[in-house]
This record gives sequence, C-alpha cells and structure tokens, in this order.
Amino acid sequence: MPAPRPKTDDREFRAVARGVETRAASAEGLPTAHGYAALFNSETDIGGYWREQFAPGAFTRSLAERDVIAVHSHDTGRVVGRIGAGTLTLREDETGLAFENPLPDTSDGRDLAVQIARGDIAGMSFAFRARKEEWDETIDPPRRTVLEADLYEITYTPMPAYDDTSVGLRSLEHARAERVTEVAPTMSIEARRARQAQIERGIRN
Repeated sequence: MPAPRPKTDDREFRAVARGVETRAASAEGLPTAHGYAALFNSETDIGGYWREQFAPGAFTRSLAERDVIAVHSHDTGRVVGRIGAGTLTLREDETGLAFENPLPDTSDGRDLAVQIARGDIAGMSFAFRARKEEWDETIDPPRRTVLEADLYEITYTPMPAYDDTSVGLRSLEHARAERVTEVAPTMSIEARRARQAQIERGIRN
C-alpha cells in the first residue's frame, strides 16, 4: 500500500530535459510552445539518494482541481500562461504531461519565442507535492514512484535540474518509520548522505 504522506505543504521541483518546440504563430503573432512538462514511467536519479518515476495518471486529480500556471524560471511574477485563463492547456497521455502554451505578447513571451527557436530552453520543470507514493527499498538506491501529485506550476528553464532533495528524504524516512516489515532498509539516510558526499568529493566511485 502507498505510504501516507507526512503532514507538510513542502513543494518539490523536478525537470525534464526534453526539448520544447513551437508551432504556427497565434493571432497575436507569437507561436504556441508545446512539449512535455513531465514524463511517466521514466526513472531519474535524484542526487544519488534515490531513483524516481511518476505513474501514469499522477496528475489527473490535480488537473481537475487546480489552476496551474506556466512561468519563466520558476518566477511566479513572470506568468506566461494559466489554465483558468485558457492560455495554458495540460493533458496526460501515455508519454506524460503534455502542454500547449500560446506565448503572450509580453517581454517574456517574445523572449521565450526566440529562446525556444534558438534551442536555449533545454527543457521544462514543474513544482508539485506528492499525495500518494510508494517506495521500493529492495533495490539500491531505493525507487520512489509518485502515484498522485498536486501540480502547482510548469516552468521554462535553460538548465533543467534537481536542486533540493530534502522533502523526498523526509518522505523516505517517514515511509521507513511507518513500514511494518522484517526486511531492514538497505541503507540509512545518514549513510546515503555520507556516501553521496564522498562521491562528490571524489573519494569513491
């Protein structure tokens, strides 16, 4: 069964290094950006601490309930699309979370049109909070599968990256504390952090 979430409103950020494209200009003269903000069943290494994937349908509930925005560089003051305004479309398919965003006739919209055409925008990122998840600790590093998530924003970014692992690590500790099993965890969080620090310093391979 999925481990219950700790009571926290912390958001996590994930990225997809998959090219963004544009197509025919809108009535305002700017193109529509489209691509994927998230991929399903695609494992990604999160800082060496765990591997992670999103299950198909992970955003279904959120898309029905939340007014998600599209922004530039995770800056919510630089909105370039919004579901509620009809300027952002998000839909799930077998590949992942697809988006379409007619770029606005603003400085950010015009800049994005040029940056996407030049290939300067390397991918998309998104902010979420996991509602349901599963951890598989029979492998090392453990694997986290996000089954359901609240989606807050998608963002255009030149450097897709996973900067913060603190929320996920707390979730893993919580899942371990709640699990009733005779199988011991493969590695403690403290040991995993120490190993990753050694790798980063070049002490271990």
